[in-house]
Amino acid sequence: MIKPIIKVIIPAYNEQNAIANVINDLPKIVDEVIVISNNSTDQTELNAKNAGATVLKEHRKGYGYACLKGIDYINKQKTTPEIIVFLDGDYSDYPEQLTEIIDPILNNDIDFVIGARIKKLREKGAMTPQQVFGNWLATFLMKLFFNAKFTDLGPFRAIKYEKLVALKMEDKTYGWTVEMQLKVLKQQMTYRELPVKYRNRIGTSKVSGTIKGTIFAGIKILSWIFKYSFK
Repeated sequence: MIKPIIKVIIPAYNEQNAIANVINDLPKIVDEVIVISNNSTDQTELNAKNAGATVLKEHRKGYGYACLKGIDYINKQKTTPEIIVFLDGDYSDYPEQLTEIIDPILNNDIDFVIGARIKKLREKGAMTPQQVFGNWLATFLMKLFFNAKFTDLGPFRAIKYEKLVALKMEDKTYGWTVEMQLKVLKQQMTYRELPVKYRNRIGTSKVSGTIKGTIFAGIKILSWIFKYSFK
């Protein structure tokens, strides 16, 4: 089998203490690590570059803006990859599990794989109560409306590049993850969840760590679900 080209997209906002750990723990099978600095004001960009990543800048704040910047960069390359992997830059994920995440794509021709942060593999406190509830509610509604088997909106995920392009992602902020999962369902792509480990992040969360962030994330996630439920 010809070795697939694998690219990793990591949105990062002020993750100077974590970003190098994330990059260094990624398996060597990754062809390019792309860190999108989402208006960082610390040493995130320098530390990412020193760790060997390609660093892009996106001054518009928002997780989706950063991911779209990374995708646009890849779209313009002469040779496009077979697989795109997304994960966070706060070191809460275990980057070495990338090989497990992409395995169903390589060996079972699955289109989309998401790492599920199941309770028994999570460090205590790694997810806030509002995150746990929000994940439960969103996945419950997806099951109700679409008969989905998702149990998490985890950020550690892999997708075939051609399928990612077909999704025509558009969310700019908090709804990015759920938009991807909803579009996978609507387009009847094959998907799988794999249990992954999850630890307390380095630093403070910019979303779940604030009341404002939690509220806006909840509203955005629910709006995407109801938008597709009645489409």
